[in-house]
Amino acid sequence: MEDRVRISILMDYYKELLTEKQKDIMELYFNEDLSLAEISEITNTSRQAIYDIIKRCNKLLDDYEDKLKLFEKSIKSKKNKEIIIEKLTLLEKDTNKKECLDLLKEIKVNIIDSI
Repeated sequence: MEDRVRISILMDYYKELLTEKQKDIMELYFNEDLSLAEISEITNTSRQAIYDIIKRCNKLLDDYEDKLKLFEKSIKSKKNKEIIIEKLTLLEKDTNKKECLDLLKEIKVNIIDSI
């Protein structure tokens, strides 16, 4: 996965752990796609300071993910749900009892809604 996309996703999980200034700068850089010079002008901060903050935040976000693994768990959970849905679909095809079929469909809908 491209580093820029990965950091943007990690921001979704961990941005509340950053300071307001860090959040603002990271949002401008990764989500608004502004250059260091543009962010520097907006925040009245040197270009080098903006670069340093982005580098520091990248490391922080990676450290948070290494410790908490929220992004990794989310991906695993989604994959597991997809596998369960596939197996439920196979069971639906092989089941003749209406009661079982209704239960399988209900379980499948609940899983799909949680994705």
